[in-house]
Amino acid sequence: MSTPPFRADVVGSFLRPAALADARHRHAEGALDDDGLRAVEDQEIATLVRRQAENGLQVATDGEFRRSWWHFDFFGLLDGVDIVELDHGIQFQGVQTKPRGIEISGPIGFPADHPFLAHLRALQDDAAATGATPKFTIPAPTVLDFRVEPGHIDPAVYDGHAAITDDLVRTYRDALAAFYDAGARYLQFDDTAWAYLCSDVELAKARERGVDTDGIAERYATLLNRILDGKPDDLTVTTHVCRGNFRSTWISSGGYEPVAEQLLGNTAYDGYFLEYDSDRAGGFEPLRFLPEGDKTVVLGLVTTKTGALEDAGDVRSRIDEAAQYAPLDQLALSPQCGFASTEEGNTLTEDEQWAKVRLVVDVAGTVWG
Repeated sequence: MSTPPFRADVVGSFLRPAALADARHRHAEGALDDDGLRAVEDQEIATLVRRQAENGLQVATDGEFRRSWWHFDFFGLLDGVDIVELDHGIQFQGVQTKPRGIEISGPIGFPADHPFLAHLRALQDDAAATGATPKFTIPAPTVLDFRVEPGHIDPAVYDGHAAITDDLVRTYRDALAAFYDAGARYLQFDDTAWAYLCSDVELAKARERGVDTDGIAERYATLLNRILDGKPDDLTVTTHVCRGNFRSTWISSGGYEPVAEQLLGNTAYDGYFLEYDSDRAGGFEPLRFLPEGDKTVVLGLVTTKTGALEDAGDVRSRIDEAAQYAPLDQLALSPQCGFASTEEGNTLTEDEQWAKVRLVVDVAGTVWG
């Protein structure tokens, strides 16, 4: 395809190179100033963009190299949102993240000088040198809504959880406009909330936290459509539905059936990056809800959690299976997730990472030409 999402695409994040990891450590220790860190980030992102092109991709991301987390860095720079210490982290299978959480301390808003706008402009400059289409990722608004904990919304600002919705919609509409004005034409909302809605275990945990899960899929479809309504025709907005990705482990299990009709059929996204690298994702039957037309499902059939390389024939067979439920022309291929949703990264090497990317490109070329 000449427009995104591409037949061979990527979710967004890449393993942090040693030089970048060292610079971030020295910056945290006070041994490297902001300008010094930015110089290393600039250099490593330029190299990453070149490597993506060299490995056959039409798309280029910045690997999320300027972030510690896939979501907290963006949220914490919104008006009215603070990232705070909790007494617990996010529980993955056998491991817990650093104890961070979201707190709403004022009216939620998107500042005109949000640093991610400068990050986008830098990526565009690097991508222009290779001819690739720059893709920029931000966390979905549903993640903030789902993850904010009871007692972490200032009652002097909002009268309960539901009261944040209108400001959250306005914030993301402002964000879309700002990114578009800065030149973005390919944005992705990374989203764990929809995957949690596929898991009885995670839904039970959400109810224990005080989340009203009755009709939540319909509510999230409405929230997203309010944001996407009226977006420019030449702005592609996709989503990646993530089941958890921290040091090669995961959070949620369960097929897409409970949310597929709302997610695929009733939200205004242009494309959906869906994880299909393990039986935790269920079968392809929910793809029957994908409307005929311009929407694309990008099949995450190549795992980022281990370095073992999938067999190309097996991946092609899986694409054929998926095409029984959605038109082949509306399908594409990518790794299952990013390679480093947090700066710690997954447990594979950079060489293994790039072998996975080349496999995606080669298989996509064979299947779609």
